[in-house]
Amino acid sequence: MSSQPAENCELTQDERDLLFYESRIVRPVKMKVPEFKRNEHLRHVIFSRQFSVDTLEYLAETADKVRMLSKQRSGQDFLINLLHHKRAMLYFTQPSTRTFLSFMSACQILGITCNEVRDPSTSSETKGETRFDSIRMFSSYFDLIIMRSKLAKLAESCAYLMNDLEVSGNRSVPIINAGSGADEHPTQSLLDIYTLQRTFQFTEAGSSPMASRLHELRQLHPELTTGLAGKTYGFCGDIGRGRTVRSLASLLAKYEGVKLIFIAPDDPTLALRDDLRHRLQDRGIAISEVEHFDEIVDGVPVIEQLDALYMTRIQKEHDSPAEAEKFAQIDLSRYKLTRGLVDRMKVYAPILHPFPRDQHFGEIPPEIDNDPRAMYFRQARNGMWIRAALLASVFGVDHQISRFFEQQYSEWHHYNEDDVWAPSLPKGPLRP
Repeated sequence: MSSQPAENCELTQDERDLLFYESRIVRPVKMKVPEFKRNEHLRHVIFSRQFSVDTLEYLAETADKVRMLSKQRSGQDFLINLLHHKRAMLYFTQPSTRTFLSFMSACQILGITCNEVRDPSTSSETKGETRFDSIRMFSSYFDLIIMRSKLAKLAESCAYLMNDLEVSGNRSVPIINAGSGADEHPTQSLLDIYTLQRTFQFTEAGSSPMASRLHELRQLHPELTTGLAGKTYGFCGDIGRGRTVRSLASLLAKYEGVKLIFIAPDDPTLALRDDLRHRLQDRGIAISEVEHFDEIVDGVPVIEQLDALYMTRIQKEHDSPAEAEKFAQIDLSRYKLTRGLVDRMKVYAPILHPFPRDQHFGEIPPEIDNDPRAMYFRQARNGMWIRAALLASVFGVDHQISRFFEQQYSEWHHYNEDDVWAPSLPKGPLRP
C-alpha cells in the first residue's frame, strides 16, 4: 500500500495523465473505433485500423476530385472557401518535414488557417505546463489539432480527453495523429494506400510510362488485376521500429488474398514484432519473414515475386549505444536496393518509401529515382491530396466537394464532348 504512491510520486504529470487513460487504450480496437466517429464521419484519426476498405476507396475518390478541381481556377476558388472559417493547430514536437508541410498544404487547399508549435522550448511547457493542458488550451483557440509526438499513446489519450470534454459540455475539437511514438502513423498509411490505389489502376496515361498498360502487362502476368487485393507486398529495412510499416501492413490486411513479406535482420529490435505478427496471423494473412531479397519463398526469390516494395531506412537515431554496437556486426547492405535488384522486379511493381531516406546508408540510391517504378516522390505529393480529403471528411464538407465536382464535370462534358480526358473522369481513380 505504501509502495504504489511512492512510485506515482516519481512520475511526471504527463505520465500520470497517460496512466489515467491506460484502461481505455488497452481495449480491443473494435471497442474504440465508434468513440472516434460522429454521425458516421471520422472525428479523431488515431490509428490506421479505423479505416475500412470502403472508407479508403471513398477518401481516394474525394482526393481525386480535389486534385482535379485544383487544376482549374473555379475549382481552386471553391475549395479555398470551403473551410475558410476553420483554424488548425499543427502541434509537431517531433521533427518532421513532409508530414508537416503536407498537412499545412492540405489545410491551405481548403482555406483552413494554420498555426504551429514545433519547438516545446518556445511554449509554456518550459514553465511546467503539461502536454494535456497545452492540448486543452489549443482546443480553446482552434477547430482542429494535428499532432506529432515522440511520446507513445499521447494522441489517443488526447482524443479521449476531447471526448470527455464534449460529454461535460466543454469545447472539444478533433485530434489527428500525425505520428505518435512507435505506435502508428495513420495518415502516412493513407497516402501509401492512395499511391497503391492509383498505381494499380494502370490507367490514365501521363503520370508514368507504365500507365494504360494493363492489357500489355497481362501478356507477361496473366493473373494481374487492378486494385490492391490478391497482391504480394514487401517491406524492407527497420521493420520493428517502423510505425509506417505497422500502419500500412494493418491496412493491407483488410484486402482479400494479400501476402506480406518482411525483409529484415534476424534481430528482435529490427525484425517484425510479435504484436503485429499475431495481429496479421489472426486475420489469416499469409506472411513470410526473410533476411534478404534472394531468399526463396514458395519457390521464387522474394525480389522477383513482389507486386510492390516498401523500403525503409534503419532508424539509427533510436539506437542505444549497445544497439549501435550490435548492429555494427550485422550486414545491413542486404537491406539496400540496387540497380540489379530493381531490374529483377516485376515491370509494374511500385517502389515506395515513407522518407526521409538516409543518404549515408543509401537504402535507395539516387540512380533508381528515374525508374518508372520509383513512386516515392509522387507518394509524398499524394499525401497533400489524401490529407485534404481526410480533413474534408472530418469537417463534413466532402459531399459538397462531390456535388461541385459533378456539376463541373457535367457542364464540361456537355459543352466539351470532344475533350479527350473529360469522358474518362467518372471511371475511377485518376492519374495526374
